[in-house]
Amino acid sequence: MRKGVFWYVQFGLTAMSCLFLIAPVFYIMAISVMKNAARGLGSGLTLEWVGKVLSLYGDTIARGLLIALGTLAVCALAGVPAAYALVKHGKSRFMAGLEEALVLPLTVPGLAIGLGILLTWGGVDWFRKSSLLIMCGHAVFCLPFMVRSVTAVMRTIPLGLYEEAAATLGAGFSKRFFGIVAPVAAPGILAGALQVLALSLGEFNVTWMLQTPFTQTIPVGLADSYSAMRLEIGAAYTLIFFVLIVPLLVIAQKAPAMLARVFWREAITGKRGKLP
Repeated sequence: MRKGVFWYVQFGLTAMSCLFLIAPVFYIMAISVMKNAARGLGSGLTLEWVGKVLSLYGDTIARGLLIALGTLAVCALAGVPAAYALVKHGKSRFMAGLEEALVLPLTVPGLAIGLGILLTWGGVDWFRKSSLLIMCGHAVFCLPFMVRSVTAVMRTIPLGLYEEAAATLGAGFSKRFFGIVAPVAAPGILAGALQVLALSLGEFNVTWMLQTPFTQTIPVGLADSYSAMRLEIGAAYTLIFFVLIVPLLVIAQKAPAMLARVFWREAITGKRGKLP
């Protein structure tokens, strides 16, 4: 098939857009392993700056990971039952309004969410000084992503028919929920979980409002490294951040579809193998 002028224009615009977005990423990663950013690659390569970041901000990185895991636990425990309730009773006006209300944290600036939480709970001294306050802020921001991912999967299948069939066989609510609903919604739960982890690790606005000097997380520590340290240390911090985030984003693109395919293959064929 002959390629016209329009194809080359599209290709050129796409290539320039990708270059504009990706080039700074590779440049900052290159700086992170240079001995001296001002002298460039001629100064030699080193992992010294990565080691300095781990020694200076190791506790910050570990805290960010723990907060992200805690946020995931809260969003999973609250989001999956909420999504199930929305799908089961979503035709009522109240549930429809509740579903729309869940999206409100996405339309409000993170600083405003953090300020609201701070004004409400800032007077509780132990809570204000702990990382739990930041985790609560992240949960408020990330919960809609978990709910939307799970409801999207649940609404693509005849969930009511599955539950009705199980109920006629004597299955109680707990058996139906954990034996049917949870496995069927597993691709959505996985997609939502990966989104929650990535968003919590990278959330800056809510964290900046709620953090103290002793409860910094990864993005706040990154901002601190850029403002107070050498450029190479800030670049090395960015490299570590990419190492944490990029695999989650890649898995989020591939894993849910693969999990859904495995589930439906075994549901249809009753054994492992290719779909007919």
